[in-house]
Amino acid sequence: MGVDRAPGLVECARALAAGEVTSRALVEATLARIEASQGTVNAFRRVRAEAALVEAEAADKELAEGGRRPLLGVPVAVKDDMDVAGEPTAFGCRGEFPSLPEDGEAVRRLRAAGAIVVGKTNTCELGQWPFTEGPAFGATRNPWHPDHTPGGSSGGSAAAVAAGLVPAALGSDGAGSVRIPASWTHLIGIKPQRGRISTWPHAESFQGITVNGTLARTVADAALLLDAASGNHEGDLHRPLAVNASEAVGRDPGRLRIALSLKPPFTALPARLDPRVEKRVRAVAERLAALGHVVEEAEPRYGQIGLTFIPRATAGIAERVGAITEPGLLDRRTLDAARLGRLLAGAPLRLARRAEVTLHRRIGALFTTYDVLLAPTTAAPPPRVGSMLNLGGLGTDRAMIAACPYAWPWNVLGWPGVNVPAGFVDEELPVGAQLLGPANSEPLLLSLAAQLEADQRWHELWPPRREAADSPAG
Repeated sequence: MGVDRAPGLVECARALAAGEVTSRALVEATLARIEASQGTVNAFRRVRAEAALVEAEAADKELAEGGRRPLLGVPVAVKDDMDVAGEPTAFGCRGEFPSLPEDGEAVRRLRAAGAIVVGKTNTCELGQWPFTEGPAFGATRNPWHPDHTPGGSSGGSAAAVAAGLVPAALGSDGAGSVRIPASWTHLIGIKPQRGRISTWPHAESFQGITVNGTLARTVADAALLLDAASGNHEGDLHRPLAVNASEAVGRDPGRLRIALSLKPPFTALPARLDPRVEKRVRAVAERLAALGHVVEEAEPRYGQIGLTFIPRATAGIAERVGAITEPGLLDRRTLDAARLGRLLAGAPLRLARRAEVTLHRRIGALFTTYDVLLAPTTAAPPPRVGSMLNLGGLGTDRAMIAACPYAWPWNVLGWPGVNVPAGFVDEELPVGAQLLGPANSEPLLLSLAAQLEADQRWHELWPPRREAADSPAG
């Protein structure tokens, strides 16, 4: 196990249990990679160097005494919207934030599994946009092409995994914020069922549209992290029955009926699928057909689902802004969204939430005919760094919808989705496809993703070694 790139999560856990490597060695190598990459990739907001080394020593002692836990001694990262004891949670914002006394539930469960959290990864302000940039920390860059964004809002976690800094990382997904950066950095990104991974100390996050999820290079690694982080706090509003994601990875999915959907859900702003991305997604459909599945073009009945998303998203932003002690440091777009959220927080929000039952029935009707929905994860390849940073509110909305119109409906529904790599456009920019299912369908989606991975071997590709053409973190 060299210092150059992180081995996978499954491999790290195996090697540690076999005594082939120490946790201290893994953590030291991880910290060295992070330090060497901060000037270019800029994936981390906080690095827990001292604490992680102390925790690694304790893990090595436990391993030497015969202790065995699923991730004992394995270094991982989490997004900076998750509470880690002794660290602030700035969630992409400028200003001073207090160090917190205890872990959020997802981090607590990772630690209970033995994982060592080496740091907190960058995210755009309150996770609102599909880029990871801002005055609080500069620009996080795509390891595949540093002049382009890794996406957002879990862009720091995606960049850290894609660059080989850590084996896997937690992110969160409120409108595609795990799946979009996974697609733009050639990773597996799991958006699980709402409540699968706790969002505590929030009983639910952003009015239930945001869930915590996993990013990794392989399906097995993403599933192992999902299993380790899954579970609930007694205060959680959503508590689905447990699933075994890792077990599903080794299971034959059988012969499935797969619907290919290329039409963006209705939005008030224009969206068009880039022909280069369409070609790559159709190639995924062709491989699935070659693997024995029935693949047909079919569209879900999304209707006016966007009208239910906006009140929930903006009300969620208003709640988060209300808890910030220095709102004057926030982006004007954030303050405008919070103002709209306060306006919509009464009857419009109640109607939006009540509509979910109808949407489940109408959109879920697709799954009486098909087992899985295949769709583009984004409509376009990753934009250039800075292209959305200084836009106004409407300009940002236009750019977001144009690039990323496909992911957010599954946040309204609360159902699982998995991004899988779909290859590259222009030879260097990654794009992805989503495997989407109804409630609690993670095992089916992961078994299908693993079958596709065995066929495509996408995890064998790494980003090229090169520097950004312009200044790395600005």
